[in-house]
Amino acid sequence: MDKTAGQKHAGAFLYPAIEPFDQRMMEVGGGHTIYVEQSGQPRGIPVIVVHGGPGGGCSPAMRRYFDPSVYRTILFDQRGCGRSRPHASVKANTTWDLVADMERIRETLGITRWMVFGGSWGATLSLIYAIRHPERSAALVLRGVFLMTARELNWFYGGGAGNFWPELWDRFAGAIPEAEREDLIAAYHRRLFSGNYAEETRFARLWAGWENALATIEGGGLRGEGPSEYAHAFARLENHYFTHQGFLDHDGWILAQKQRISHIPAVIVQGRHDMICPPRSAYDLAEGWPRADLKMVPLAGHALSEPGISAELVKATDGFRATARALGLQGA
Repeated sequence: MDKTAGQKHAGAFLYPAIEPFDQRMMEVGGGHTIYVEQSGQPRGIPVIVVHGGPGGGCSPAMRRYFDPSVYRTILFDQRGCGRSRPHASVKANTTWDLVADMERIRETLGITRWMVFGGSWGATLSLIYAIRHPERSAALVLRGVFLMTARELNWFYGGGAGNFWPELWDRFAGAIPEAEREDLIAAYHRRLFSGNYAEETRFARLWAGWENALATIEGGGLRGEGPSEYAHAFARLENHYFTHQGFLDHDGWILAQKQRISHIPAVIVQGRHDMICPPRSAYDLAEGWPRADLKMVPLAGHALSEPGISAELVKATDGFRATARALGLQGA
């Protein structure tokens, strides 16, 4: 990592802002239409960017992690969030629906193989996609690894992280009657899907605020809750996926399938002080994966916007740029 990374703003390490050359709404079934965009070099190295949450949506800043003269960067809003419609809907919205959507995007855009880039839940979905479609996944760049395990969910929603930020935990957990606090995911689920929009929005802001407050290494504050519409989709979708354990067959499913992707080169970027997705998951993922390179960033938390995280991610995409032809990526 660049030794000056911790002294700079994340934007100092990114490529200049660009606009998409293609934007479209794509019907994917189940009543859903998703937003898809392309930017950079139309004949360049294809990379799909998988946003976090679930329910976070993509942002223009995500285009800037790739050399626009070389990469063909594809962003999309997953079902129910961002510009995709219907908004905040959990109907026909599972991990396997999202994997199928990614394949539909690839086929529609005429891409044979691509790089997959994702952080947090985006890393989860990237891994699941690669496990299901290893022949389509030329390389992986992962950040803030989340493996959708009971251990991780219990850490963040069972009081583990709350031991470090008790005042914020009390705000999040204290909104729920004491008799229901043993399972906060279930307690919030009842309120996020109550059918009362005002109640849903109130608890959505609390849910999103707890996570946002701990996203960076500084932590400890409500870092701008954002519009209520965003919080509503983010909280409902995240809670929906966590309630169903990511729709995976069993706890620990991703690590159990790791041999299916052991031949794929990967860079895993992890903040040492990540309070949302602690480093153990990234370490376990990299262990025994011969082509995975784990980059532990010393002074960083969870957020994509952490300077050290951004520096390592750009370094990773620049590195794969040099080996793209050997990886069989069209446009290289």
